Amino acid sequence: MSELFDAVDALIAGHAPLPQPGERERLRKAHGLTQEQVASALGVRRATVVSWESGKTEPRPPQREAYARLLDGLAALYPAPPVSRPAPAAGEAAAASPTAASTQAVPAPVPGREPTAAAVAAGPEPAPAAARPPRTMVRRPAPAKATTAPAVSDPRFANGPLAVVAIEDGHPVAYCVGGLVLDVPAKSVPALVDWTLNEAKLGASRLNGAGKDADPLIVLTPAACERYGLPVRLSDEERTSGRLPEGHKVSKQLARADWQLTRRGFGPWARIYRPALGGKRACVQLCIPSWDALDTRSWGDAGQLPAPELARVLGTYATRVITPRGSTAVTGLELMTALHPPTRASEPDGAGKRHSQHNPGSLGKEPVSCAPCEAPDGHPLLADLPRFHQRTPAEMLMEEAYDWARPLTDEECTKRYVVGIDVNMAFAAAANGTAVGLGAPTQLRNPAFDPKLPGSWLVDLSHIELDDRLPSPFTPRGERPTGPAWYATPSVAYAVELGYQVTPVEAWVRYDSGRYLDGWYNRLRDAYMTTMADLGVTTDLTPAGFLAAMDGHRLRDPQMATVLSAVKATVKGGLGKLRERPRGESWKPGEPWRALSRPTWRPDIRAAVISKARTNMHRKMLKLADATGQYPLAVLSDCAVYASDGPSPLDFLPYKDGKPLPGGFRLGVSPGMVKHEGTQSTLWAESVHEQHGRDENIARYIKDGHVTRTDNGE
Repeated sequence: MSELFDAVDALIAGHAPLPQPGERERLRKAHGLTQEQVASALGVRRATVVSWESGKTEPRPPQREAYARLLDGLAALYPAPPVSRPAPAAGEAAAASPTAASTQAVPAPVPGREPTAAAVAAGPEPAPAAARPPRTMVRRPAPAKATTAPAVSDPRFANGPLAVVAIEDGHPVAYCVGGLVLDVPAKSVPALVDWTLNEAKLGASRLNGAGKDADPLIVLTPAACERYGLPVRLSDEERTSGRLPEGHKVSKQLARADWQLTRRGFGPWARIYRPALGGKRACVQLCIPSWDALDTRSWGDAGQLPAPELARVLGTYATRVITPRGSTAVTGLELMTALHPPTRASEPDGAGKRHSQHNPGSLGKEPVSCAPCEAPDGHPLLADLPRFHQRTPAEMLMEEAYDWARPLTDEECTKRYVVGIDVNMAFAAAANGTAVGLGAPTQLRNPAFDPKLPGSWLVDLSHIELDDRLPSPFTPRGERPTGPAWYATPSVAYAVELGYQVTPVEAWVRYDSGRYLDGWYNRLRDAYMTTMADLGVTTDLTPAGFLAAMDGHRLRDPQMATVLSAVKATVKGGLGKLRERPRGESWKPGEPWRALSRPTWRPDIRAAVISKARTNMHRKMLKLADATGQYPLAVLSDCAVYASDGPSPLDFLPYKDGKPLPGGFRLGVSPGMVKHEGTQSTLWAESVHEQHGRDENIARYIKDGHVTRTDNGE
């Protein structure tokens, strides 16, 4: 009979009621216990306790009975605080229990204190708690300042766009956006891919209804690489080729499981896929930081961060910009396509079927040839040019950012400081509102200039005479043009704005045009502004308050500062990819290179944005010169340096009643506004010119004053 009673007791114990998952965590913390301590006492892994406290899984016998007894004992020591209830309406009976009406103080937790077995055994039986269904995720507090992730509206991607897989207590776990942690049951790379696609609920919804959902990204820590049979670091030979050898065991595992790799193979950014079936994609992106997947120029030391912090950095970037698919430059280009997919579904035909058709406003599915003047050296269009031929401005479009400097005047030498100001997101701001060509160019002879028509124009602007204390707006080096040259539409339009006659002799124009980059700008602007707000720099600050907020803003949250750098690198890198040059020793001048096969290889779009950024800069410098008589000493891309009596931009930028000069430089966080780049003494500027030449660009070194150039120009 006693055996029957024991069996019944075992059944009851096996289904002992447990508190709600959130209450389990509260009770543990109230007693000062760590998850490791509880796991050790119950003979399980810490990740298992994490799962119990989140409701992802429920304990099973024999641990369930012991866990229930532990929670019962803790509940007796630390009762839950009373729940406030609304007062009953008039005439209603308010039956309040003595227990609910009483208020009981909760003792402070005692760090390191563990309940004795006797205390646990003596704990009273709590009221049965409502059962909670298991969840598929665990939420842990973020290791640094929390970053709010946007609400996930698509249940397919409930756990966010990506996960960083690490090894804890010998088992793989995946850190996701917002502090989520998932147990990873996969024991091989093919199994990891299957888990990612079928169970992990990772990925991101498309940014355009005609586009594709973002593939899930899995980031492997060094320990995870070892766990899944991958090298922690690539050999010199593998680093040179950019991939593992085709015969590597992991590549063979993938092949046996019918997974394929792209032409890039298994490298730092590996794409593992199966051909789409029925329009359903099956693709996972891998990122391996220890293989130098995260370029330090864009991501700083993000590749060295612990898994939870790396998940925060990459996850924040992914939710605000797009899930990374390679370098920030590659990602910047992918963002353009994601916002303007090349095709869309047609209306149903007579049989009710839909077909793929061109998506208006996109660059299309097929690449288009550039104009000969827009082609960089070595392009197949230039194959007939004599070897070592140096193309002139009349043969080649040379729209590049400023690199100009001049000597100080005697009056400027009397001022104590040289102060640099830098335009925020200058190239992104220039992309906004710029009409660019969407298709192939058309050649015109002796055309009338049309500022609304994007393209390249051969025109002589050498007759335009401006103050030589300003750089010319028509050449990157700031020199006055000496004859006919090719210009993008914004440059010629600015000449007209200045009141000069222009007479093009030739043009390559694009009649199919649109503001292709507006959505791209808006997405990156919002990411930039949100991240700056995380760092304490907002749009409601006064000029002085803005300068104060910018002082040390990157130190307030280094992880968000990393996101900020990556967002900026996405802008410049994405625009640079529009004119990507050949890479690899096998290429020969006159032969096509891989980038030419992309619809997004568009040097004319890059030229238009740079042209507008440079003319925007000149317009502001001219406004300041006309209003105050102050001229820049040097300009490098989006940074201008001025002589000043004081060390702050407010010492030379005109503000009246807190308002800036209309059309001039304005301090603030928004793209197109300026920030303080750096201040050095006038003596420092003169010494740079004495040592390195009067035309040395001090804007290059204004930030910290350290001159990296050597006397031999290297």
